[in-house]
Amino acid sequence: MSESPPFLPLLRELVRTYQAFERFSAAHVQSMGLTPAQFDVLATLGNTAGMNPKLLGEKTLITKGTLTGVVDRLQAKGLVQRQPDPSDGRGQIVQLTAAGQALFEQVFPAHGAHLGRAFARLDARQLAAAEQALHGLRLALEQGEAEAAA
Repeated sequence: MSESPPFLPLLRELVRTYQAFERFSAAHVQSMGLTPAQFDVLATLGNTAGMNPKLLGEKTLITKGTLTGVVDRLQAKGLVQRQPDPSDGRGQIVQLTAAGQALFEQVFPAHGAHLGRAFARLDARQLAAAEQALHGLRLALEQGEAEAAA
C-alpha cells in the first residue's frame, strides 16, 4: 500500500476553506437579491467606466460561457448596459447603469463588512501568515503550470 502524498492534508484543508468561504459569502450575497456571479460582475464594474467582455471575464471568477448570461440578466434588471467600444468597431463595453452603480455602492460595502466579521476572528499576525502561505502556494502552482506547459 502506497503512502499518501504529504501535501494531501493541506489540499483537503484548502478545499474545505474555499467551500466554507463560498457558503458564507454566497448566503449574504443572495440575501441582497443577487447571485454570486452577479455580485462578482457588479463588484468588478463598480467605480469603473466599464470594460469589454474579455477583460471582464479575466477579472471575474466567471467562465466565458456563463458570463454572457450573467450580463444578460443584469441588463434585463437595468443594472448594466452594453455600449459600442470606441476602440473596436465590432466590440462592446459593459458598464453599470446609474441604478447598477447605486446598487454597487450599497452592496459592496455591506458585503465587505459581512466578510470582515469572519476575518476579525484572526489577529494581524494570523492574517499575514495565511496570506504569505497562500502566496507561496500560488507561486508553486503557477511554476508547476509553466513547467507543464513548456
